[in-house]
Order: sequence, then C-alpha cells, then structure tokens
Amino acid sequence: MPRALLLQVLYSVRSERMLTEQLEHSLLFRWLVGLEMGDRVWDATTFTKNRERLLRGDGAGAFFAAVIAQARAQSLLGDEHFSVDGTLIEAWAGQKSFRPTDDPGGGAPGSGGDFKGQRRRNDTHRSTTGPEARLFRRGPFQEARLCFIGHVLMDHRHGLPVEATLAADKAYDAREFVADLRAEGVTPHIAQHTTRRRSAIDARTTRHPGYAMSQQARRAVERISGWAKTIALTRKTRHRGRRRVGWAFAFALAAYSLVRMRDLTVVA
Repeated sequence: MPRALLLQVLYSVRSERMLTEQLEHSLLFRWLVGLEMGDRVWDATTFTKNRERLLRGDGAGAFFAAVIAQARAQSLLGDEHFSVDGTLIEAWAGQKSFRPTDDPGGGAPGSGGDFKGQRRRNDTHRSTTGPEARLFRRGPFQEARLCFIGHVLMDHRHGLPVEATLAADKAYDAREFVADLRAEGVTPHIAQHTTRRRSAIDARTTRHPGYAMSQQARRAVERISGWAKTIALTRKTRHRGRRRVGWAFAFALAAYSLVRMRDLTVVA
C-alpha cells in the first residue's frame, strides 16, 4: 500500500480509485507494488480503511526518516546551512462553511450562508466541514481561503528537505522570531522585509558575504513547494484534518527527496 501511494504521488494520480485502475492495466505499477500478472488488485476503499492504521504508525514520518538516512549515508546532506519556507495547502472545505463559532447555523435567518460584508476571523469563526483549517491569504489584496500551512526545511548543500532550520523569506522577518533564533545560537539569514516597516535583520547579519549566498541558495526551497503542489497535487488537499493533511504533505516531501537524490546520483 505505501508503494502504491508513492506511485500516486510520483505520477500525479488524483484519486485512489484512479490508482487502482492504473494498477489493473500498468505492468510498471504492478511490478513496483509486487503484484503478479494474475493477481487481483485491491479495492479503492482499502486505502480509506487502512489510512487510520498508517496514521497511528506514522508511516509517512518513518518513510521520510528512512529517505533522509539514505541521503546522509550518501553524503548528500550538510549540517550547517538550512532554509525554511511556508506554503499554503488549500483545505477541502467551502468558504460558506466558515461560520461564527457561537452561531454555527449560519447567522441571520434566510441569509443562505451569505457572508458578504461580514468580518470573518480565525478567532471567531470555524469551518463546519474542516474545523482545523484556518483562513489565510498570500497577500494584502488577494482572496482569503481556508488553508493549512506546510513548512519545508531544506539543506543548502543539495536542496533536499530535512528537519532543520534556518534561512527564510520575508514572512519570517519578525523581531520575536529573530531574537529567539539568536538566543539559540542560530544566525538568521532571513530576507529583509522593509515594506512600510523596519526590518529585524540589521548589518550584524547582512554585512557578511554568507548572507548573500544564503539568499541565493534559499530559492531552491520554493522548487520543493512547487513540485509538491504540481506533481504531488498538494495545492488543494483531498483529506480532512491536520493529521491527515500533515501525513500526506510529509509523504510528498519524501517522494521529492527520492527524485532529487536520483538526479544527484545521475549527475555524479
């Protein structure tokens, strides 16, 4: 089953039902999951029934850790310079489901769920179909949507996602965040955010040549998020709840690492 899910990510298969159809007819898919020509393919509902078991065992986390261990064994990882980037994953929840927590029925009688002219906030509203999703927007003039936030941590040496920190984009240019990093002995190579404000990153950091190198290297982290959204289809999740969405996101990053390691090995 995990091998089948890996195929789903790598080949952008949109649903488990489409995946089982591919397994019926594709010799490549059958070979990878260990099915013989005459073997019967399991039903699509098998994925739904066994997903909770995979969640309990943290299958995605174990898979991710095994891939990173393999990369480390091949000397593809460093231990000094890292980047972090946040990406929005649109929730499987409609805008009209985002209703006041003290009146989940939808407000005024006859409104039909119309929220035009209403001020909706994460501390006063919740989605009735995806209560763990939150309302976010990418910019001040863009539409707010119900989303989860996935964070990608990347090693600068070869652009592989790992569990470490930090060079980051402008959204992380906050005084409290920078102060916490310095207290931990981490040099915050964060892009300066100077639009209508003063950056928390000063000449103590920007005067060093390594700062410019970090800003150049950290652009690779956006390729990871882009791959996850376009190939692994995480732009809009098919799952509900933080645990399931987080599981799928971690699994997608592990798949990206395998693809990246293959490319690095071919180049070498």
